[in-house]
Amino acid sequence: MKNSSKIILGIDPGTVVMGYGIIEISGSTIQLVEMDVLKPGKVDDPYKKLELIYNTVSRLIVKFKPSVFAIEAPFFGKNVQSMLKLGRAQGVAIAAAMSHGIEVTEYAPKKIKQSITGNGNASKEQVLKMLQRLLNFKEDPAYFDASDALAVAVCHYFQENSVLSNSGSKKNGWDDFLKKNPSRLKK
Repeated sequence: MKNSSKIILGIDPGTVVMGYGIIEISGSTIQLVEMDVLKPGKVDDPYKKLELIYNTVSRLIVKFKPSVFAIEAPFFGKNVQSMLKLGRAQGVAIAAAMSHGIEVTEYAPKKIKQSITGNGNASKEQVLKMLQRLLNFKEDPAYFDASDALAVAVCHYFQENSVLSNSGSKKNGWDDFLKKNPSRLKK
């Protein structure tokens, strides 16, 4: 990996299947590094599942040295127990990234789909097909959790490099506007 490159780790959290996707950015080129799943669902003890998630994310960070960690935010479902489990999985994945000093960014599922396909209601199949075009790979992953995680990483890249995010207008607020436009202030 070149010094000028950047690695982004994307995670689709889960206690049954957790997807991860890793991309490398060199200039304006996005390249797929790895995409796979962890299946903590095979472990009976819920705390051992969380430990497995934490350790796996930590190993991925040590191996690939990402500078950014992007994760899918849980969507609100009707099953409270499922939401709690998903939140725990997300929390330990985030804790692993933070323990390695990596910047964490969270994206809503609709934002990820919108970023990849242009449609916030796109199907998992549509997201996968667009990722295959963008990253020039043909194989279908065994689980959509892997391609979902890859979509999180690519979404982060797109958000970081969007014309709107670089304009600075959102970040600086009214104080900055008034400093740059003193004639607009009425006294």
